Amino acid sequence: MSTHPLLRRRRLLQSAGALAALSLSGTRVAWSAGGPASETEAHDADAHITARLAHYMVQARTMPLPAPVVLACKHRILDTFGAMVSGSRMRPGLLAAKYVRELGGPPQAIVIGTRIRTNVVNAALANAMCAHSDETDDFEPVTKAHPGSAVVPSAWAMGEHHSQSGAAMIRAVALGYDLACRLLMALGPDLVRGSHRSAEGTASTFGALGAAAALASLDETGMRYAISYAAQQVSGLWSWVKDKDHIEKAFDFAGMGARNGVMAVSMVESGMTGVRDVLDGTHNLFIALSTKPSPEAMLDGLGTRFYVTETAIKTFSVGYPIQSPLDALLALRRQYGLTPENVRSITVRIPPDAEGIVGDSAMPDVNCQHLVALALVKGAVSFRDSHDVALMHDPAILRERAKVTVQPDPALHDPDAPRGAKVEVMLTDGRTVDHLTRFPPGTKENPLSSEAVAAKASDLMSPVLGAARTRALIEKIGRLETLADVRELRPLITA
Repeated sequence: MSTHPLLRRRRLLQSAGALAALSLSGTRVAWSAGGPASETEAHDADAHITARLAHYMVQARTMPLPAPVVLACKHRILDTFGAMVSGSRMRPGLLAAKYVRELGGPPQAIVIGTRIRTNVVNAALANAMCAHSDETDDFEPVTKAHPGSAVVPSAWAMGEHHSQSGAAMIRAVALGYDLACRLLMALGPDLVRGSHRSAEGTASTFGALGAAAALASLDETGMRYAISYAAQQVSGLWSWVKDKDHIEKAFDFAGMGARNGVMAVSMVESGMTGVRDVLDGTHNLFIALSTKPSPEAMLDGLGTRFYVTETAIKTFSVGYPIQSPLDALLALRRQYGLTPENVRSITVRIPPDAEGIVGDSAMPDVNCQHLVALALVKGAVSFRDSHDVALMHDPAILRERAKVTVQPDPALHDPDAPRGAKVEVMLTDGRTVDHLTRFPPGTKENPLSSEAVAAKASDLMSPVLGAARTRALIEKIGRLETLADVRELRPLITA
C-alpha cells in the first residue's frame, strides 16, 4: 500500500532534520569551542580558494603590517571618518540614522554624529551610508571600487562592539580593502559591469566581511561560513546611476555592503553554520557572477600587496572621474591666468566609461560641466560649493558652463591611468592651451601627505564636531596603533 504524499514528505524532512542536527553538532565544536579542527574532512581537498583565504584571514588578525601599510590605513581611516562625520549632516546620513533609530536593538555601537546606540549591523549600515552621503570617500582606480566607505564603518562598529585595540582595527581595515578589491579582480570589474551589476556593491560586501571577520574570534571553519554568508548577499545593480538624490547610491555603494559583511560575521558568531567552500567547485561565487573569472586573483599577493596603499584619497569632494578634469583646469588657470573674460571654450576629455557617470547629472558634485565652470569662476572647489545646488542655477556659473563640452575620448582608456583627463581651453585671443592629468593628487602615483589628509578631514569635520574635538580626533587617529580600545574615540564623534 502506498504512503500518503504528505507523510512521505514529513518523513523526508524529519530525516533531513536529524542529519542536519548531527552535522551541526559535529562541526560547531570545531570552530566555536576550540575542539578538534575539521580541516581534514575529505571534501576539503577541493576547497582550494575558500580554505586558503580563510587561513589567511585568521592569520591576518595578528600579522604585523609594514610601516607604510599602517600609515596608509590610518590615512584611509581618517579620510573615511571625515566622510562619515560630514555625511552625518547630509540627507542620506540623516535618513539612515532615522531608520536605524526606529529599528532599535542592543547598544553595541554608535551612529556617528548622533547619540544613537544600536546593534552592530545597524550601526555599520548607518555609518557606511554617512560615509558615502556624497563623493568624499576614497576610490580604487583599477577596480573603481569605493572600499573605505564600507570597510572603515564595519571595522569601527565591530571594534567598538568587541572593545578591540587600534592596532587590531588597522589590521582589519587592511584585510577589508584586500578582500574588496581582490574579489573584483577575480570576477573582472568590466565583466561585472557588463552584466548590469554594480561592481561597487559587489566589492563592499566582501570588504566589510574582511574588516568584520578580522575583529571576530572565528577560526578557519568559522571564517569559511562567514565567507559563504557574505557571498550569498553579494548584490547590486548598475541602476544606481539613475539615483538623483544620492540616497540609494549611499546604500548601494556602502550601507548595503557594510550591513551584509557585518551580518555575515555576526551570524556565524551567534553559532550559525554554513557552506564551507562557496568559492570552489560547482555553483561557486566566481562562476555565478562572472563569465570569465580568475579565482586565483582572490589570493594573488595576499600578505605582500596591500590594496589599501593603492586607493586614491580625493582632494575634491566630487565624483572621482572629475578629479583629473578639475586638477587640469586649475593648473591651466594658475599657469595662464584664466578668467571667465578670457576663456572662449573648454573641452574636457575623459575616458568613455566616465561619461555616463559624470557627463550630465542633477547632483552638483557629480556634474563635470558644472564643476569645471565653478572652478573657472571661483578658482577652487570647496566642499560647500561642490554640494550647493543653488550654484547650478547661478547666472555667472551658467554662462561659463555653456562654454564647457565634455567628450569621451578612447585615447584616455588607459589601464595604467584609468581616470586621467585632458582639458583644452581656447582663449579669446585665439590661443589654445591644454593640460593632461594622468594621476590626480591623492593617487598612489601622486600621494597626499599626512598633513594634506588631515587638512581635508578637518575641513569636513570641524563644522560638525567643532575645532577642538576635530583636532583631538585627528591626533588620536594619527596614533591609532597605540590605543588599547577604539572606544576612546567615542566621545569625539557623538552628538
